[in-house]
Amino acid sequence: MDFKFTEQQQSIRDAVQKICNDFSLEYWLDHDNSHEFPHEFVDALASDGWLGIAMPEEYGGAGLGISDACVMMETIAASGAGMSGASAVHINVFGPHPIVVHGTEEQKQRWLTPMIQGKEKCCFGVTEPDAGLNTAAIKTRAERDGDNYKIYGTKMWTSTAQEANKVLLLCRTTPREKVSKPFDGISLFYTDLDRKYVEIRQIPKMGRMAVDSNFVFYDGLPVPKEDLIGEEGRGFYYLLDGINPERCLVASEAVGIGQFSLDRAAEYARDRVVFGRPIGQNQGIQHPLAETWAKLAAVRLLVYKAAWLYDTGENCGAEANAAKYLAAEFGFEAAERAMLTHGGMGYAKEYHVERMLREVMITRLAPVGQQLALSYIAERQLGMPKSY
Repeated sequence: MDFKFTEQQQSIRDAVQKICNDFSLEYWLDHDNSHEFPHEFVDALASDGWLGIAMPEEYGGAGLGISDACVMMETIAASGAGMSGASAVHINVFGPHPIVVHGTEEQKQRWLTPMIQGKEKCCFGVTEPDAGLNTAAIKTRAERDGDNYKIYGTKMWTSTAQEANKVLLLCRTTPREKVSKPFDGISLFYTDLDRKYVEIRQIPKMGRMAVDSNFVFYDGLPVPKEDLIGEEGRGFYYLLDGINPERCLVASEAVGIGQFSLDRAAEYARDRVVFGRPIGQNQGIQHPLAETWAKLAAVRLLVYKAAWLYDTGENCGAEANAAKYLAAEFGFEAAERAMLTHGGMGYAKEYHVERMLREVMITRLAPVGQQLALSYIAERQLGMPKSY
């Protein structure tokens, strides 16, 4: 049993950290204030090939595993980029997986290489106002138009739609009442996000300001049949291939934010002198931060175990959900304690911990809520009846 990063993983961390070092905390604060997408950061990662870390080598990717991708995403988040940096490239790591597994050779050649090179930007259209996590209830529909399709409906919380020219889109091709199973009749497309048929309306939100979230309204978006992934009506099942990797990646990002927050808090506690002594000399400051260190160390092991299980073809559902749940909880706690350690200055943007507290909240909400992660473990590991 070996708990060390491999030589390759250490090289990944060092190389990604070197890129991150070129983007200061002030860069991320400026983008948080201006709400500008971090194009320079994404371009830097793309130029060194990191957008394709988990994509096949024959299309320009690195052909590495989710464990390696977790190293990259934790490093990005821990650099001070937080979710603004991680979410800017997150879709490239897990999003194209259904294309890799179920796409044709022609589709892979046409889609994967430009995405890996950063020449095309993708967004992901799944969530809807009246469906939420109940994906079987989506109403966005793809209607037949000869051999092709036209898309009608509304998606929400579509990240990076302001910047994207492509969309991975889940739609109903058969009404729910006409299928025997609720998840049948849903199809997956990867197609152009043509603004002539699409209205994109940004959602004001509390954090991750550099990466947009949006309502997207589809009004007859034309989609050629060549942009359908796999079989019509099987799209939901294709998405399942990316669920556990996404949980691992989000967990690694939460750990990264937690580590950054803890490091900032410890530095401040060492330097801040009150009543003639550094506040870090007081056990009331020491113990919460030491407890946070222990929690982050423990959940980091679970994150990489879940990713390793996935990479080796083992069932990793329980570990991936548990890692996502605990990393989100401990990452949030780390950011909160960092702010409290800073006292009033923690509320000031210049110390960067309030930004982490706002951004880490996302990991408790997405891609699945904390309660559903626990429900999965209760059902699959503890044998309890389904609760929803």
